[in-house]
Amino acid sequence: MSSKHGGKSGTRAPEHTFEEAKYLKRLIEQQIPVRVRLSNNEEVTGVVEYYDASFIRITRNGEPNLFIFKHDIKYLVEAGS
Repeated sequence: MSSKHGGKSGTRAPEHTFEEAKYLKRLIEQQIPVRVRLSNNEEVTGVVEYYDASFIRITRNGEPNLFIFKHDIKYLVEAGS
């Protein structure tokens, strides 16, 4: 017997909305500076140059560029935010 409030609904959230890819693509095309907070609370700033399913590449001024695994990212915000 399924409950209206306690059971599983017949609909599921989609696996992929592609919103992340759209957002990262916009950041790359417009070269919007971002601030990335890592899971260890370290913070890096730069411009997203590339992304795939597992990581992003951040280009930084005067510092080495970084490949950051997405699972190590706590959050990413536009640097002006």
